[in-house]
This record gives sequence, structure tokens and C-alpha cells, in this order.
Amino acid sequence: MKRIIFIGKTGSGKTTLCQNLDNLELKYKKTQSVEIYNKSIDTPGEYLENRYYYKALVVTSADADIIALVYDCTNEESYIAPGFASMFMKDVIGIITKIDLAEDESLINRAEKILKEAGVSTIFKVNTLSGEGMKELMSYIEG
Repeated sequence: MKRIIFIGKTGSGKTTLCQNLDNLELKYKKTQSVEIYNKSIDTPGEYLENRYYYKALVVTSADADIIALVYDCTNEESYIAPGFASMFMKDVIGIITKIDLAEDESLINRAEKILKEAGVSTIFKVNTLSGEGMKELMSYIEG
């Protein structure tokens, strides 16, 4: 299996994705620093929220095979800049989380548009609690 790094805003679901991939008990905890799991790397949301930390994301991504931009579709802010994926020299995918909480399809479509503008190659729509979309994501990571 390839190692994947999750990059996204605070509360977007990065830690839950890591716990899900390693079949760990799902429990919320605020990620304070980069955390290494068996199959993934979890980054603090502040690394994306503050441009000063972009260089930390680039350096940390060296240990990953796949870069994943994680976007909570219920969040109204656009915090991933167009072309953001171009700073990485690896495959960058997009993961739209909390699809079960979207009031309507327009929120998911908006998240998809933002991720495409950021330059991701593939987009996965997931609900980590029910498992919706996780099989496809796992298949991609294992590919």
C-alpha cells in the first residue's frame, strides 16, 4: 500500500481518515503536530490555513506517495487556492468529506469545483462514518 498524506483545514476529517485506513477506533482529537500512522500522515489544519507553513507541507510530503487535499463540503470558506497542488511533485488527489451532512448536492459540487481548480487529479467523495466512498479510496491507495 502506498503512504498518503492528508492536508486540509482544521476539522475537515483528516484524522478520521487516518484512523479509518488503519482500522482504529474513530475518536476525535485535535492534531497538534504531524502524526505518522501505518498507512498515512496526518497534518495539522493550521499547516494549510497559514501560508507560512506551506513549506512544512512540502517537506513532510516527501515521505508520502500520494498527496490528498481534504475538503469538508459543509464548510462555506474556500481555503485551498487555485493551483495549490502544483507545489507538489507527486500525484495530488482530492477527498470531499462529510457528504452525508451536505444540505444539497450544490455543496458537494462547490467542493469539487474548488478541488479541481486546485489541480487535483482525481476526486473521492466519502462518508468515513458509514464507509461510503471508502472502498474506492482504499482501492486507489492500494493500486
